[in-house]
Amino acid sequence: MAGLQEAGRLGIKPFEEAKPVELRQHREEDDVKAVIWAAYRQVLGNEHLMESERLSSAESLLRQGNISVRDFVRAIAQSELYRRKFFYSNFHVRFIELNYKHLLGRAPYDEAEIAYHVDLYQDKGYEAEINSYIDSLEYQQSFGDNVVPYYRDFQTDHAGQRTVGFSRLLHLYRGYANSDRAQGQKQARLTWEVARNMATPITAPSSGALSGATGGNRGDVYRLRILQAASPRSTVVRRTTTEVLVSYDQLSNKLQQLSRAGSKVVSVTPV
Repeated sequence: MAGLQEAGRLGIKPFEEAKPVELRQHREEDDVKAVIWAAYRQVLGNEHLMESERLSSAESLLRQGNISVRDFVRAIAQSELYRRKFFYSNFHVRFIELNYKHLLGRAPYDEAEIAYHVDLYQDKGYEAEINSYIDSLEYQQSFGDNVVPYYRDFQTDHAGQRTVGFSRLLHLYRGYANSDRAQGQKQARLTWEVARNMATPITAPSSGALSGATGGNRGDVYRLRILQAASPRSTVVRRTTTEVLVSYDQLSNKLQQLSRAGSKVVSVTPV
């Protein structure tokens, strides 16, 4: 969703360039290893994994073809390892944010999604909460049985994608070299924006080295580079690129308006 230059500044260039990691039918041992490490990295939020923490039984079942990549992702998220890293140590809404990020590759879009998972956990417990992401139609359409989840809202043209997802995911993401536990924040990061259905401010990293930091003042103004949709009445099919300045308060509405009009937002940067 970001341009190449902006992708580098925001620390998401590795995801712009990378292809999804998939375990194909005719695979070598190196292919299985790549899937295993990609799944650990995604589901554990880029957290360092010690040898003693690895799920050897689930890894063995995957190597033997007895479980799918989706089953392996489920095994990680249902494990005591995942609970210890993200469930016991965080407030519940923060845990839900991380589940969306780790298992569906995006941030929560609205308050209704948060409320649904709060109620689900209270009514049916931890396993039902985790399974609700992995067994969802969204997961199946996005990753199927053999693709490791990845950050979908850093790219475009995915089923059910919403423009607000880019800034929300960027706010949960803190850089390619960072990890979710290293952020040191147990409370939810998106409460204010999600509750008010507003976009999250975007700023370039302040400390370099792919820190991926986001945030800013509520009064900020943003420059949107837009690939304008061609008029349906025009015989010209070529699109043109334009720029507009939008205040923070109007950012979410403007992004929705552009999406409905069929225009593509190339980048969103602070002025």
